[in-house]
Amino acid sequence: MANPSVGRGINQDRKFRQAKLRTQPLVTRRFAAWAIEVSMIATSALVPLSIGNFVQHHLTGEQVPLNPVVATAQKAIATTLALPQSEENKQVPPLTNVLWSVALLTPIALSSWQIYLLAKTGSTLPKRWFGLRVVTSAGKPPGITKILVREGVGTWGLPLTIAYTLWRCTGLFPNPTMLISLAGLMVLAEGMSARFDRQRRSFHDRLAGTYVINANRVYAPISGRLSAENGQPIEWDTSNIYRGRKPANNGANAAIVALPKVKQRNLDLWLWMRQNPRFALVAIASCSATAVLGTLIGTQVYVRTQINSGQIAAYNSEQLLAATKILSANSDASLSEREQAILNLGTVNAPQAMQLLVNLLVQESDNSELSKIVQQALVTSGPRALPYLQRLNQSLAQDPSSSEKLQANQAAIAQIMTIYSGKLRSQDLSWTNLGHTSAPVVGFSLVLDRIDLSGIDLKGANLNGASLQGTRWQNQENGAIANLTDAQLQAANLTDADLSRVTLPGANLLHAILNQANLTGANLKSANLSSTQMVEANLQQAVLAEASLTGANLGAANLAKADLSAARLSRASALGTNLQQANLKASNWQGADLSKADLSRANLNNANLNAARLQSTNLKQAQMQNANLRHADLTQADLREADLTGADLQGAIFAQSNSIQSDQFIETPPTEAKSAVVEGVDFTNVKNLDPKQIAYICTQGGRHPRCP
Repeated sequence: MANPSVGRGINQDRKFRQAKLRTQPLVTRRFAAWAIEVSMIATSALVPLSIGNFVQHHLTGEQVPLNPVVATAQKAIATTLALPQSEENKQVPPLTNVLWSVALLTPIALSSWQIYLLAKTGSTLPKRWFGLRVVTSAGKPPGITKILVREGVGTWGLPLTIAYTLWRCTGLFPNPTMLISLAGLMVLAEGMSARFDRQRRSFHDRLAGTYVINANRVYAPISGRLSAENGQPIEWDTSNIYRGRKPANNGANAAIVALPKVKQRNLDLWLWMRQNPRFALVAIASCSATAVLGTLIGTQVYVRTQINSGQIAAYNSEQLLAATKILSANSDASLSEREQAILNLGTVNAPQAMQLLVNLLVQESDNSELSKIVQQALVTSGPRALPYLQRLNQSLAQDPSSSEKLQANQAAIAQIMTIYSGKLRSQDLSWTNLGHTSAPVVGFSLVLDRIDLSGIDLKGANLNGASLQGTRWQNQENGAIANLTDAQLQAANLTDADLSRVTLPGANLLHAILNQANLTGANLKSANLSSTQMVEANLQQAVLAEASLTGANLGAANLAKADLSAARLSRASALGTNLQQANLKASNWQGADLSKADLSRANLNNANLNAARLQSTNLKQAQMQNANLRHADLTQADLREADLTGADLQGAIFAQSNSIQSDQFIETPPTEAKSAVVEGVDFTNVKNLDPKQIAYICTQGGRHPRCP
């Protein structure tokens, strides 16, 4: 039977530790409680998020679309923090979906619960542990309104808003580490504002009209006539705290002496100014001088801006008028004067000047010298000339007889894209014709090697035959991603190009060269990649659903976790390709060569691998339910732990018999030099196995009902 004194001793020790903890300074306890509150909320998000990431990278099996709520939250966070975004429909394991949903909802629920406790009782769990309570001046719990102002505006809202504004408006953007540092400094500065208040109240407490007190003390307002000393709460000390040792007599009743302790009242501004006249005078003078100086500087800046704007407008009008006169049809200006007028137009920031230059580009297309001068002027104008050139390009592309004019237009656009590399974000060149054109003398071929094209919109653009080696189509620093939806890139050279996370759905890349290109996370849904060269390309997590890769060369490419569902890859070459955990559901690999490829943990359910070469292919833990493996060459393939339920293996080759040629009278019998690894594989529900295949399976350690 347990001794009751033991239980009392444990309770007394626990109370002693709690009492000792509550004797720490108020500032220390407030910081500790705040740190625990933040840690609890952060942990509730980070733990399921980390487990979800681990499951995503290590768990095999079915993949499902990402929860729309989680996907929306990810997009919102990426937009706010200027992080790179991925446009593809992300596929994750079901457990990851659940864990990430928990990581999103748990912090919200925990924060709401803590705010509710703080509003109704004045203490969160950590504050209760440290003997802290938040009250109003009347000594009551603050209520939901004051707590929302205290926490939502004072503690977090205003400091984080200031930190985010500084981050966006300074050179610190878009470095997320600097944002975290700024946010920490702002929150810390707000908390340390208590050091400048006589009652040690932080800004958020003064804003909400709340006080942080010891939980074991009762606060009550003074009743009766209000005077200079009234209106302030009285603090009643009812604590009986252990001071390092236990009471001498546990059985004796402790006497409680209630001593009213009047708190020092707040000083209003006028009283403070009367008590500190010199400091108040200096403060007023400083504020007045600052206001006057700021007004003068602002006025000067405004006046100077207006003067500059007027001067620029006058200059633009003067140059435009002079150029119009010189370039008119009845002008007798010399060639040098016309050239100078055209170049001056390039410095005029006016829509009329841009339109005049574009018109001159068409008119002077047969004059090579003036055409080059017009192109030079357009390049001087920069990206602001692109909308005018785009409209002209689309018009000329419809007229087969305007090939020379179209080439001049294409050359001007290409020069602007080259000169202003990395400064083309949000530039709209959709449906622009920049493809290869032939002419009797000289044709046009777009060459933009090593150019930064991140953020440009080339939706539906014609880039056939373009040389785009080493081009950059996305920028992780500012989140700019090019749009190549439905673009024409036939026979384009994109060797070593950075196309990660770029949108290319419906793009035509027939016969394109993408060797060593980075297409991580790119969206190539329904794209035409037939006969494309993609040797050593990086296509991790790329979306290639319903894409056509007939005859494509994927040698040594990395397609780990790529989505190739319903893709067409007949006669494709994938020698040594990494397809780990790839989604190959219902894909067509008829006649393809997958020798030495890694398809471990890949989803090949309902895939067509008829007559495919799978020699030395790693198919460990692959999902191959109802797959068509008729006449497939599985020599030396590793099928251990693969799921072959419903698969059709009619005529599939598990081993090759090699007969040794010899001039000797007695020849050695044929030996099975190369054979598939089927040890432990269940062939019970596999279709169309012939007796030889079953015999091989049984001798190699496979499982089948007809095995002895």
